[in-house]
Amino acid sequence: MIRAAGLVLGLWAAGVSAVTASAPPAPAGARIEPVTAGEIAGWAQDDHRVVLRLFAQGCETDPPLRQGIKPPPGLPALCTEAAALLKAGEPDRATARKFFEDRFSFWRVRPAETPRGFMTGYFEPEFEGSLTQSAAFPTPLYGRPVDLVTKRPGDDWPGFDPALSSARRGERGLEPFPDRAAIDDGALDGQGLEILWMRDPVDRFVLQVQGSGRIRLPDGRVTRLVYAGRNGHPYTSLGRELSRRENIPPAEMTMDRLVARLKADAGFARELIRLNRSFVFYARRDDLPPEAGPIGAAGLPLTPLRSIAVDRSAWPYGMPAWIAGEIPDGTGGSEALSRLVLAQDTGSAILGPARIDLFVGSGPQAGHRAGLIRHPFDLIVLWPRGRER
Repeated sequence: MIRAAGLVLGLWAAGVSAVTASAPPAPAGARIEPVTAGEIAGWAQDDHRVVLRLFAQGCETDPPLRQGIKPPPGLPALCTEAAALLKAGEPDRATARKFFEDRFSFWRVRPAETPRGFMTGYFEPEFEGSLTQSAAFPTPLYGRPVDLVTKRPGDDWPGFDPALSSARRGERGLEPFPDRAAIDDGALDGQGLEILWMRDPVDRFVLQVQGSGRIRLPDGRVTRLVYAGRNGHPYTSLGRELSRRENIPPAEMTMDRLVARLKADAGFARELIRLNRSFVFYARRDDLPPEAGPIGAAGLPLTPLRSIAVDRSAWPYGMPAWIAGEIPDGTGGSEALSRLVLAQDTGSAILGPARIDLFVGSGPQAGHRAGLIRHPFDLIVLWPRGRER
């Protein structure tokens, strides 16, 4: 049994000579180059213990909520090593930093056409809702249909539209699942899939964009919602569509502005929301502690400003990364953000090797701040070092 963090690091140090840098497979459209920890501005000042604790929880659950690419062989083993290190006692900051420096190589990732990546923000919203339908709560939220089949990375569905990531299994095989408009028009009626009801389609739209949420019931209780699947149709940005229709500069189109416009005109909201054919299904998780973050696609709780969503076809869950840039502070200013984060989620709109969504937190303040984040940033991925034979 390991009894001291110093012993663990001593064993690692003894094996450093047998460890070599291993480059990650370069995703399509990416440029990667090696860097050292000493070249990363702010690296030594960060508190790596935060991400070490998250990393020790595991790279992903089995199975994850949303299947991603297979992690490199060394990554799950390093999650296990991190857990062993923490069992030996709370490490100091230097020990936690050395864990990542000794076991990972560092690779700067840039898109092929631009010098920096692109970062947005997301949050866990809270809405009012009810477990029973009423005039006040007429909009249904659905659980996962039994005939829904989710396409996994590497699956080949001959003759099927490659843009569809899910399907319905029928008597004659796979067929496209109903899109949002068809679902709104009753395609799922009579199946008993309703898990609760919300005030209006705008609240449901925001919930589905964020991927998880909290629903406050009329008696004051709060129920948590986690992602359970989607109908597989491509995601359409309503903010981009509203910008185009009403000549609003994209830089001025925030989530707050979009929601205000939709709330002001129910007919317009219904028509615009139907343009996004993607539709998300949920499961209730009343067992989650109120203080815990929402569950990401990897199946693990998210941590504000430390958890990111990545393109699940480009990077694996559990991958540490360093991000550097500026984000709004929520009060009209901005602040520098340079820190170690962990890939624990994904999203339909998060596509590309240097595209991330930063989890900001829960509640309206986090939502306001998340909606303002549309910023360039620098990305460095940490990849498990290979071992010489």
